[in-house]
Amino acid sequence: MNARPVLRLALAGAAARLAYAGLRRRPPGEEKTWTKINHRGEPLTLLEGPAVATGAVAAALAAPGLDGATRSALALAGAVAGAVGCYDDLVGNGDRRGFRGHLGALAKGEITTGAIKIAGIGAAGLAVGLVLGERPAGRPLTGLAAEQLTRSAAGQASGLIVSQIPGSGVGHVGRTRPGGGYVGRTRPGFVPGSDPAHAGGSGQARAVDVVINAGLVAGTANLMNLFDLRPGRAIKVTLLASLALAAGGRQARAAAAGPAGAALALLPEDLGERAMLGDAGANALGAMLGAAAAATLPRTARVIALAAIGGLTAASEKVSFTKVIARTPPLNWLDMLGRRPAAVPATADPSSRPEGGTPLGADGGPTTPDVDGESALDAGGDPAADAPSP
Repeated sequence: MNARPVLRLALAGAAARLAYAGLRRRPPGEEKTWTKINHRGEPLTLLEGPAVATGAVAAALAAPGLDGATRSALALAGAVAGAVGCYDDLVGNGDRRGFRGHLGALAKGEITTGAIKIAGIGAAGLAVGLVLGERPAGRPLTGLAAEQLTRSAAGQASGLIVSQIPGSGVGHVGRTRPGGGYVGRTRPGFVPGSDPAHAGGSGQARAVDVVINAGLVAGTANLMNLFDLRPGRAIKVTLLASLALAAGGRQARAAAAGPAGAALALLPEDLGERAMLGDAGANALGAMLGAAAAATLPRTARVIALAAIGGLTAASEKVSFTKVIARTPPLNWLDMLGRRPAAVPATADPSSRPEGGTPLGADGGPTTPDVDGESALDAGGDPAADAPSP
């Protein structure tokens, strides 16, 4: 058994737990800044989000098996999405909700924290798209081929040659010598269309890939926030998405390990309602999964994923994810797995709350009537529905 996947998960989990312990010991500013009060009258902390983002980004930078462009894309997506999400968690007042609310306010000259978050995550998505550039139309290369193709411009300038043995699934990576002659080696894992030089290679193809990849990062960051409405739900979605992404090959497994390992390490805190992801954690996990998909999946798979994300986001305007989950037995079982039994909300004596705590509603969510769930999310539209958070 290859120990690398376990090593990557363990590294991400350890980094997240260390970050969480450090932040709890010495929270930035005052502890009350990060404290919320849930429906049980119990304090919980927002520090889980920054800890998850820190652990996932650290793992992306340090874990083995990733090329330089993918490392940069993952770290950039997680760091920026986590930072702007944290800003919205701490500064946002919830007066404006959803894309329509924030963009409507912007049209009137009002800059909301949600609008800043939309701009920040959008910029991060575009930057990731530019870092990754044009991605393979077929299955990504591995080993020596992957390493050399990440330096394609330098490789072409120095005579790098990549060829395919038709129907064999074996590629050949070699280099011409300045004085004549040729040296190279065969590598498994090369399939037709996996060489950028044979996947269109035009400025138009690159532009298409940049748009697709930017959409994956921004769209997945937003979608993960839509699921962060009950304790543990967004983390469970992260783990399932990472599992699906892992089917894309070695690079995909390596890229998904950071967010998966960091999220898994702090799942007990989330399920126990001692802490919550908030926008910082949910946005960071989603953005990194989007970047992982952008870096490792073939173009057709990325287009399908982007269409699915867009469809779910559009559906969230009209349909409550929570209601759909509740009336679907397998989904409801998974959603409730590990959670504390529901408590009947009671009116808590304000004087009994820890200093600085902000009251949260049922299942740990804010008390605002149009938010259904755990995190201080931006919601909009029908108050009965789970509405999108940018």
